[in-house]
Amino acid sequence: MKHRAIGAVLFGGGVLLLALAAGLVFVVKPALTKLPYDLAASTSVAEAKGATFLQITNGEIKIDEADLKSTVLVSPDAKTTGTLSGDLDGKAVVWKVGQTVDRTDTKELVGAYGAALALDRVSGAALPWGDQYLDDTGTREDVEFSGQIYKFPFNTEKKTYQIFDRDLRDVRPAEFKGTETIEGIEAYRFEQVITEEKLNLAEDRVGLLLGKFALGATSGEVVYSNNRTVWVDPVTGSYLKVREVQRKTLVPNVGSPTTLLDADFAYNEETIKASADRARQSRESLTLLGVYAPIGLALLGLVLVAAALLVARRGAAQPAAEARPRVDSDQTRVDQPAVGDDTAEQRTARDPEGGPLTDEIPPASTNWKSDEPSVPSQRPAPGEVEQR
Repeated sequence: MKHRAIGAVLFGGGVLLLALAAGLVFVVKPALTKLPYDLAASTSVAEAKGATFLQITNGEIKIDEADLKSTVLVSPDAKTTGTLSGDLDGKAVVWKVGQTVDRTDTKELVGAYGAALALDRVSGAALPWGDQYLDDTGTREDVEFSGQIYKFPFNTEKKTYQIFDRDLRDVRPAEFKGTETIEGIEAYRFEQVITEEKLNLAEDRVGLLLGKFALGATSGEVVYSNNRTVWVDPVTGSYLKVREVQRKTLVPNVGSPTTLLDADFAYNEETIKASADRARQSRESLTLLGVYAPIGLALLGLVLVAAALLVARRGAAQPAAEARPRVDSDQTRVDQPAVGDDTAEQRTARDPEGGPLTDEIPPASTNWKSDEPSVPSQRPAPGEVEQR
């Protein structure tokens, strides 16, 4: 009974550990490979040395040169996410994003934008959402975000992805170009090349630029180029490093083109290190709860199940051994003298009258006579004549 109880406890514990291992693989790990609802806000800083840029200050338009700093703040909006319904409920998270571009010498603001969008929790791609917007002119504009913007999918593949470009309001392909090590993490490098594409700007904005830089021109356009390179942690899909070589040019129908922007923005060292640290922490959580913990629990569970079966077998063998017949010790008392060794006086003292109730076995020699000469003849009983 004791063996059965121990075996049941071990077996139950083993099954429980196996269930926990399965839960980590099929429930916990998939939950970890989704954008969380309570993700902390993050800031990334990119710098451009010796940039050429358009600056408008108090209505004055001019082209300047200076070092620029771009700061992007991503703030997950848990409150708005909680109001999502339909296909977005449980599938998407809402992020609010703000960017400022400042001169590093005078701290003057050069440009800014704000946006709100819904991202797929697994792929990181933008999803259609009725309240999404983009504001880079001082007025919120309805825009249809799509593709990858601030993040790649969990378990990023070595293939071409579509990255949304804010200036074009559309996606362009970003091709996989190889792997590089960023802060000890093997990163996938993707490159998106945009070459002299016309920007869809309001006529009054283009006219303002023509009036300043192309006197006599009756029409013109602003063309845009950008060589965007992103280094992605393939496990989490997080950006480890970003570089954008941007160029915007005013092309009038009369006169020479004017460079409005020529800047090479890249994450600074602090941002790269912080991005790598966040990715590393997420990687460790995924590895611990998605690989090591399930394997450890599964192995321990199998050991307990095997131990339970072994204890059960030993417990079943024990009763069989106890069922074998045992000789009563009273039947083999070693302190009794051998029957054949008793003397007549001892037999008489033990049973003076003899008779059928005695437990003495009579000597076999009293019941037979032998004619063999080798056998000694028996002494006749009293009153009995010896016969030959």
